[in-house]
Amino acid sequence: MKFKNLLATICGVAMSLAASVSSAQFANGADVGWVSQQEKAGYSFFNSSGVKTDPFVLLKNLSINSIRLRVWVNPADGWNNGADVLYKAKRAAAQGQRIMIDFHYSDTWADPGHQAKPAAWANHTLAQLNNDVYSHTQGILSYLKTNGINVEWVQVGNEINSGMMLPEGSTNNFANLAGLINSGYNATKAVYPNAKVVLHLANGHDNAVFRWFFDGVKGKGAKWDVIGMSHYPPASDWANYNNKISTNMWDMVSRYAKPVMVTEVGMDWTQAATSKAMVADLLSKTKALGSNGLGVFYWEPQAYPGWQGYTMGALDASGKFTIAMDPF
Repeated sequence: MKFKNLLATICGVAMSLAASVSSAQFANGADVGWVSQQEKAGYSFFNSSGVKTDPFVLLKNLSINSIRLRVWVNPADGWNNGADVLYKAKRAAAQGQRIMIDFHYSDTWADPGHQAKPAAWANHTLAQLNNDVYSHTQGILSYLKTNGINVEWVQVGNEINSGMMLPEGSTNNFANLAGLINSGYNATKAVYPNAKVVLHLANGHDNAVFRWFFDGVKGKGAKWDVIGMSHYPPASDWANYNNKISTNMWDMVSRYAKPVMVTEVGMDWTQAATSKAMVADLLSKTKALGSNGLGVFYWEPQAYPGWQGYTMGALDASGKFTIAMDPF
């Protein structure tokens, strides 16, 4: 009996450790690219008792173990340049948070409707643009590595449904786009051989678009390790959209033999209870993929309501996180 009890105890401990390792590997994430700009503008962040607290600590206490940071090439005001990214990365690393770097390959926002080349690259040929992508990616990552930052994931482009650095990198020419993607991929592996390269599209619920895009770049030899998705479902129909993104995630894993992650999710801060239910369900659906469901990142949860016109953070007007973050 004693032996059986001991064996049962050992098995229980082993199962507990396995569950804890599995949980640690899943990325409970937040994109906090605005945080230094907000602080410079005088904004502070508070715990549930109203005590001013480092936002990275607040997020860690909410079980956020991963941080996503965007990089712009030559931003007009300096935010999201190399120095700003390093500053935020050091703060995340100090809390033991894992880091994703999101290259926009632009001087400003890149998304399906905006994929403008950096001003310094505006008149470059396709060959020069490939060199630009490699040099910029390698340069930023080397800068981070030299300063003690470990980068676990690298996004080559942001919401590149229409391509990147238009018109040369448009999806009208998948061969050009695949070449630019591979320049970023190769530069990443040159600095962080074990980092996972993410290709990221908007509208994670739209399986037809994902098949069209990834079939297109795969056919032209593009390399990637992870498929990233944005997900901003309407509050009135989130369950339907969650079912669609789940179907798409399973299809991406089956079709391309690559893991997936939701690199952006959000909902209006006034819909905190609905957002909480949506995020809880999304986390469950992503984890259902096992080792092929790598994580979920809330986009700018620390954004004050209306900051830069954005209302889909998870912070209330008093600077405290809403219940939308509880599922993590």
